[in-house]
Amino acid sequence: MEKIRTLTMLSAGLLATVSAAGTETAGQTDKTDKNGKPNIIFILCDDMGYGDLGCYGQKYIHTPNLDRMAEEGMRFTQAYAGSPVSAPSRASLMTGQHSGHGHVRGNKEYWNNGQTVMYGKNVDHAVVGQEPYDPQHIILPEVMKRNGYTTGMFGKWAGGYEGSVSTPDKRGVDEYYGYICQFQAHLYYPNFLNRYSRSAGDTAVVREVLEENIQYPMFGDDYKKRTQYSADLIHQKALEWLDKQDGSQPFYGFFTYTLPHAELAQPNDSILKAYKKQFFTDKTWGGSEGSRYNPAEHTHAEFAGMITRLDAYVGEILAKLKEKGLDKNTLVIFSSDNGPHEEGGADPEFFGRDGKLRGLKRQCYEGGIRVPFIAWWPGHVPAGTVNDHQLAFYDVMPTFCELTGDKRFPKKYLNKKLEGDCFDGISFAPTLLGQDDRQQKHDFLYWEFHETDQIGVRAGDWKMVVVKGTPRLYNLATDIHEDHDVAAEHPDIVKQLTDIIRQEHRESKLFPITLPK
Repeated sequence: MEKIRTLTMLSAGLLATVSAAGTETAGQTDKTDKNGKPNIIFILCDDMGYGDLGCYGQKYIHTPNLDRMAEEGMRFTQAYAGSPVSAPSRASLMTGQHSGHGHVRGNKEYWNNGQTVMYGKNVDHAVVGQEPYDPQHIILPEVMKRNGYTTGMFGKWAGGYEGSVSTPDKRGVDEYYGYICQFQAHLYYPNFLNRYSRSAGDTAVVREVLEENIQYPMFGDDYKKRTQYSADLIHQKALEWLDKQDGSQPFYGFFTYTLPHAELAQPNDSILKAYKKQFFTDKTWGGSEGSRYNPAEHTHAEFAGMITRLDAYVGEILAKLKEKGLDKNTLVIFSSDNGPHEEGGADPEFFGRDGKLRGLKRQCYEGGIRVPFIAWWPGHVPAGTVNDHQLAFYDVMPTFCELTGDKRFPKKYLNKKLEGDCFDGISFAPTLLGQDDRQQKHDFLYWEFHETDQIGVRAGDWKMVVVKGTPRLYNLATDIHEDHDVAAEHPDIVKQLTDIIRQEHRESKLFPITLPK
């Protein structure tokens, strides 16, 4: 098993990264698919708040590559995740459905069935994963396959447990490496990762044991002796897959990095050491073995380092595209699956991570669902633009279909045998291409999350958050922080938004919610 490499980039007293978006490679040629279809890479990080990047106002964390990506592309200010928590948010992106229609609406787990397996002296779960995507409803990698794309996914799956009806090998993914289970992803130095490679002859997802890691315990003082760092291993696999692309066939890459989700752990290389100096007075955190979050001695340094490390990964992806002459025919989108968290010792208040928005992960307030969203495609996406178009993750599928010239969406992808099968998104391809006058807008955006019993609806500047059946109304034009509930003053607006909820919500036995009266 190969050891992880470390990122050792330190320049002019600041953390330097690959900043490749602005460089040229001698002799490179523009490799365009013969059918004119663009390559697409969607980079989805984990629990990054709206204000965690420099280009979104972050003052403490260095993100030069993502800042440059925004300078050379389009930065969205009103883009929304599919849900305020991981699995259903990813499900919204995958299915093109909002969380009132989709099957997966929460983090239902399948790892706690009591069956175990040993890795060295470490007891682990024999089956891991979350509620499967409905196999009767098509998902994004399957759509891309039908459009002639080769598909690679690297990172967190969270769309079905091992052996279920919905694993990457069964859902249109040609190459996969990462965590099938998001609970397993709580460890950055895990006992194993999952793999599926069609080209290598795999017939199903398998576990790849990390032999160097299992020599040490999963929790405690010796945990940091583990050497195989999952974020880096996943990124290396993504780069290897990308390096194999030669322009003969369009490709779709879905890179679902687990950074900067807790636990706060990473190699003690130049990135982390620099932040330890920057945050000389730092907090510690005692850990939570049941949640698989190990103790952290430098919580602020660890968190900042994780985001800068992710930024370096993005820089390497853009560099690889330019090196191979694929940049001018590749759309790259970067976003986060939901808002910031307080798990594992993270301290969102210190970093101002909500970007002046109220709420955190698991809440339908703006801070839980409004996310960074950057699009980069040289020569196609207007450089240096900031756009306030309101979009949500369920808009991604129709957007990609329009960009690939697929005129079959949505009619040809609806399953007539599945009652009520639907899609909820609107393509934002016109906005991406600088054609705002052609852009269709949403009448409303919709979220629901059973764990905190919350529903969110946004219509124009009006935003209603329903908590345990009680509506709270806010005017985002004048109250972006959602401090002033004006429901009593606007009963007509409350009724309109309540009618939307009753129209959009479909009952779910797995994920029940309290509707407003």
